Parts: sequence; C-alpha cells; structure tokens
Amino acid sequence: MVIHSFAKINLFLQVINKRPDNYHNLKTVFERISLKDSITLKNRRDNLIKIKCGNKNIPKDENNLCFKAAKILRSKFCPFKGVDISITKRIPIAAGLGGGSSNAAAVLLGLNRLWGLKLPKIKLAEIAGKIGSDVAFFVYEVPFAFGYGRGEKIKPLNNLRKVRLWHLLVVPKIHVSTPLIYKHWDNLAGLTKPLYNVKIFTSALARNNLVFKPGLLFNSLEQVTISQYSKVGRVKEALLKLELSPVLMSGSGPAVFALLLSGEKALRLAKVIRKTNKSWRVFAVKTV
Repeated sequence: MVIHSFAKINLFLQVINKRPDNYHNLKTVFERISLKDSITLKNRRDNLIKIKCGNKNIPKDENNLCFKAAKILRSKFCPFKGVDISITKRIPIAAGLGGGSSNAAAVLLGLNRLWGLKLPKIKLAEIAGKIGSDVAFFVYEVPFAFGYGRGEKIKPLNNLRKVRLWHLLVVPKIHVSTPLIYKHWDNLAGLTKPLYNVKIFTSALARNNLVFKPGLLFNSLEQVTISQYSKVGRVKEALLKLELSPVLMSGSGPAVFALLLSGEKALRLAKVIRKTNKSWRVFAVKTV
C-alpha cells in the first residue's frame, strides 16, 4: 500500500503563551500543499515494525514518528501485527513543513485500512495528538484547517474547500531548532502581534482577498527565527525584491513562501531563483 504524505505551511501562526507542560498554546491556519513524500506499508509475518528510508538523516527506530504511530495502533488494536514502513523523502527535513508529522499521519491512515481497524478520523486524530502537535491536521485530509491548543486540536475549514492557492516555496539548507526558537520567543513574548485575528483572516481567505490586505499573513516566530538564523531573513529579502507579497515563514522555519495568483508565475520564478541561489531548495507548490 502506497500513501501520499503531503507537506503543510502555516498561513497564520500566533503563539499565545507557554503552558505548564512546556508546550505553547497557539492559533494557526494550516494549508496542505502539493510537495509530498511517499509512504509504503507492507504487512510482516511477525509483529515487528521496521523503517526503511534512503535518507540517512531519518531515524529508523522509535525516534521516528512513523514508528510511534504504528506502535500505538499495534499495542491498542493489533498486538500480533507487524509492518514494513518505507519512506521516500521529498519534503525537506526540519523545515517548518511538517514532513515527519505528515508521515506519521499517513501511517495511521494507511494501517487503519491495511489492518481493517475502521477507526473514525476523530479517533485517529486523538491518537495523532499523542504523537506530535501537527499530526492531527494531516489525519483529516483537508486543504485548510484551524489548529489550536498546541496545534493538535483541529477544526477543518470546510468553507475553504474550494480555495486553491499557489506558492513559491524556498528552503535554505540549514537546520532550525524548534525548541530554541520557542525558548527565545519566551524571552521576547509580545514582540509582535497580528494586525488581524484568525476569523478575519479566514474570511479574507474565503474571498481570495489575501493579496490585498497587507499584514493578514502572520507568524509569531518569524522575527525570532530570523534573529537567530540570518539566512532565513536573506531568503525573505530575496522574495520581496522580486516584488512578491505577501511573504511569510512557515512554522519555526526555515521554509519561506510567497503567495502567488498563478501556477505559471510560481514555476517561472522558481526557475529564476534556482539559477541565482543554487544552495536553496526551491519549489512551486499549490493547495491540495
């Protein structure tokens, strides 16, 4: 069984405060985009969970979120089942694009079918929340959703099902430490605040009116990440010099994206940036 495992970007990310469990309360709008990994699942004759991946930076043990997802389902519902999980990576790692979370969700969805569990998505989302903050979003398989709590509580935005956006997505080849970014945010809490709330943002998105309201896209972590990783700031400056707007960082970075009105323009500009900045990974992506 092969499952597509799509990336995400955060069109809106407001960090509210630090929680007693050391996570952070936030409000976010997720968008599922066309950049994707592939997950292949195959039943084993024993009850082992084995991870295969050609990328040496991907853990093959219990530190892999796919392993955790399979282990939870096995322990709760199928103690005698085993599975081979093969991961083909295309989504940059630790880039603010949710690749690992998406992979874990793909395993939950795939094993739900492969093992005949027939669990409803609300139950899978509950399990997903125990694996990672972004995993539940991918379980719902929707183009847009509102996330709150630490990001694990999901409300699909059904009024946006017909909205389709294009993005120029640029990822510099650096690793950003999410815990470090949140630690610095704690020291600088209140540094930036959104001009608009989530309700105003999603209403504008439903009307395809994002381009015409500066400040609608927002990320509480962007200034913090740029202050610690100057390359992220240089990517944003490069996109702004191309007269692209709005431009925003996704998650805790380092991925930066611009909102575009057409795929043709996204593909054309992607070629331009690849030629001038060969150390950056550049993608033209759209809503899925």
